[in-house]
Amino acid sequence: MKFNESLALRSGVVLRNRLVMAPMTIVSSFHDGTVTKEEIQHYAMRSKGLGAVITGTANVTDNGKGWPGELTIATDEAIGALTQLSEGIHQSGAKAILQIFHAGRMTSQKTIGEQPVSASAFAAEIPNAEQPRELDNFEIEAIIEAFGQATRRAIAAGFDGVEIHGANTYLLQQFFSPHSNRRTDEWGGSLEKRAKFPLAVIDRVLAEVKNTAGRPFAVGYRLSPVEITEPGIKFEDTLWLVEQLKAKELDYLHLSLKHFGRKSNDKNYQDKSELAYIHDALKGRVPLIGVGGVRSLEDVEGLLENAEFAAIGQQLLIDPEFAVKLIAKRTDEIISKPFGEAIQDLPMPHPMFKYLEKRYQ
Repeated sequence: MKFNESLALRSGVVLRNRLVMAPMTIVSSFHDGTVTKEEIQHYAMRSKGLGAVITGTANVTDNGKGWPGELTIATDEAIGALTQLSEGIHQSGAKAILQIFHAGRMTSQKTIGEQPVSASAFAAEIPNAEQPRELDNFEIEAIIEAFGQATRRAIAAGFDGVEIHGANTYLLQQFFSPHSNRRTDEWGGSLEKRAKFPLAVIDRVLAEVKNTAGRPFAVGYRLSPVEITEPGIKFEDTLWLVEQLKAKELDYLHLSLKHFGRKSNDKNYQDKSELAYIHDALKGRVPLIGVGGVRSLEDVEGLLENAEFAAIGQQLLIDPEFAVKLIAKRTDEIISKPFGEAIQDLPMPHPMFKYLEKRYQ
């Protein structure tokens, strides 16, 4: 597959090539989640040559905020500045996709001003994790509706799609995981019941698009293939979930990976990468985005052996014209130095620089 081939998604949204910017945390919004000029410049600068840009997370409710400096799409007041963000991405011809999420238990009282919430009252197995409060039925339904309203706002703000964030241990994954979901009601227990919440969110988002968009508007879903906790999501659980997702009118699935070639931690799935297993399971029904460790033309080509789209993350942070260089066959100009060194050479918002500096130390 050639990375520079266009592809029309199920919704009618056409991506001019197979390169997309991966969603990344850049901690550069105002304290209330409003888009800053620096964020708009950041995305505009990196959208050149890409088929699409997927933004970092935008929280759909105030108690879904994961960290300071995060985008919000929880109220209509957010639409104006988000419109400027979509326009900034569109300037170079890339499609703009807003990632929407709820952090669930992966936040703190300091961040949201109240006790975090989750599927059940069990803390994550990470340092300083706070015990969340279990959501009741009314609150669950309200969050499902909040994803619908967030989609309405993304449409109004001129985006070409939303990506529902069901990965990286946030709320949708918390409902699917037997570690974070110990419920015995309709929202927990069996695989089917644990999948009910994320599938209900997908249905609500798709319904909003059908009722409101009036133009091609894409809906994607991001998932993590496994958890390392016991109990936790097993790879065969994810393959079961993929079968359910395949039946929805989604434009793409996006597999969250540290490296696109990673193999599962399940001894029964060692013949190929997680990406390859899931790509095979999809049987061409839904396009797949792969991600993780893409730093060269060879990486892009290797990833696209088992996916329709290659998402580029950290490389675009340090090499904003990475896609342009690939298209123009200027691969000798691609920046290959370690990320920790490379971030010193580029202008970026101060909070983002401090965040990345800490990460790469």
